[in-house]
Amino acid sequence: MTANRIILGIDPGTIIMGYGVLVIDERKPHLETMGVLQLDKFADHYLRIRRIHERVLSLIEEYLPDELAIEAPFYGKNVQSMLKLGRAQGAAISAALSRDIPIFEYAPLKVKMAITGNGRAAKEQVAGMLQHILHIPDVNMLPQLDATDGLAVAYCHFLQTSRPTIKKSYSGWKDFIAKNPSKIRNS
Repeated sequence: MTANRIILGIDPGTIIMGYGVLVIDERKPHLETMGVLQLDKFADHYLRIRRIHERVLSLIEEYLPDELAIEAPFYGKNVQSMLKLGRAQGAAISAALSRDIPIFEYAPLKVKMAITGNGRAAKEQVAGMLQHILHIPDVNMLPQLDATDGLAVAYCHFLQTSRPTIKKSYSGWKDFIAKNPSKIRNS
């Protein structure tokens, strides 16, 4: 099977980073892999950042993605947590940039909306919908929902970039009538 496109999705985190790889073949997405990177064993935040960078590079080398879709940090009340999350995201982004992979960023609300139709959906709902949409067997579902969050970002990107583009030919009704006089009936 030759893939038309491969998307690596990342849910950045400083304790757990989730990832998912989607293979798009004939405009149909298929799960290639998903998983998590456990970072809580590293006490030093900077070692975690290095490990994120190394793991994303290894995923890139293994799966050769055409694009990286990453979840944007959400605005919370804890500024220190946001800064750490931004660093984690930056480590993943810099790994993709070092391999000339285009990067696409999606807000958590947009990802949830794309998958479930509800921007406030729970992680379990997102995981359940992805399992249903992509026909993922129960044995392939991981207990860490960060993995399906990473996959959700990849699937959201697939949806956003797979829509047919509609060429706008007319600026309004007057323009349409002017360009199509034979289609207008006078009553």
